[in-house]
Amino acid sequence: MWRSKKIINSISPFTLLDYEGHTSAILWFSGCNMRCSYCYNHDVVLEPSQYSFNDVESFFKTRQGLLDAVVLCGGEPTLHKELPSIVKHIKEMGFKVKLDTNGSKPRMIEKLIKRDEVDYYALDFKAPESSFKDITESNLEFEDFLTSLLYLIHSEVDFELRTTYHSGLLSLNDIYEILELLEELGYKKTYYIQKFVNSFNTMGCLPIATNTIDISAILDTSRYSFDIKYRNL
Repeated sequence: MWRSKKIINSISPFTLLDYEGHTSAILWFSGCNMRCSYCYNHDVVLEPSQYSFNDVESFFKTRQGLLDAVVLCGGEPTLHKELPSIVKHIKEMGFKVKLDTNGSKPRMIEKLIKRDEVDYYALDFKAPESSFKDITESNLEFEDFLTSLLYLIHSEVDFELRTTYHSGLLSLNDIYEILELLEELGYKKTYYIQKFVNSFNTMGCLPIATNTIDISAILDTSRYSFDIKYRNL
C-alpha cells in the first residue's frame, strides 16, 4: 500500500524560498537516478529511506490552515510509483503542491499532468544533449528529459525551467545551446539560470569555477521570445 512504503527521507517544516509566494514545507523523497557532482543532497540520494507517508501524515495535519503548500523534491520524487497517491492526499488536505523534478520519468510527468493535481512544476534542465550524460553522471537519455519538457510546454500547467550554472561544468556555449533549443521548441515561460553556490558538501569533487564574470552581462537575451532570469548572480 502506498501509505506504508518507506520512500521518504525527511521533512523540512518551513520555507519561504522553495515555492515563491507561498509558505511551504518540503517533503524529501529518497533516491535519485542522477549523480550530479554539484548536488548537495547526498544524504537524501544515498541513505536508506526512513519514513513512509503514514509516518509523516500527522505533521501535515498539524499544518493545515497554517501553511499554503508542500514542495515535493529529493532525490527524485518521480522514481516512486506512490507519488500520484501522495499528491492526491496532500491536495485533499488543502495544500497546494509543487514538484521539483529532473524530468527523467516522462510517463510519470504525463500521468501527473493528466490528473491535474500538481499546482507548479520546477523542471531542472541539467545540460544540453551534448553534455547531458557527463553532467548527470548517468546513462539516462536526454530524449526522456525532452519528452517531459514537451509534455509541460504543451500542457496548461504552471511550471518553470531552470539550469544550475557552474563554469567548471557548463560553458556559455552550453547555455546558448539550451536557449536555442527552447526557442526552437516554442518555450514561452521563464527560464532561470541559477549560479551554483558552494555552501554545502556536494555529491562529487567539483572542478574549479573558471569564469567569475557575471553571466547575465554576457548573454544576449534580446533574440529570445521568452524571459530569462538569474538567481544567485
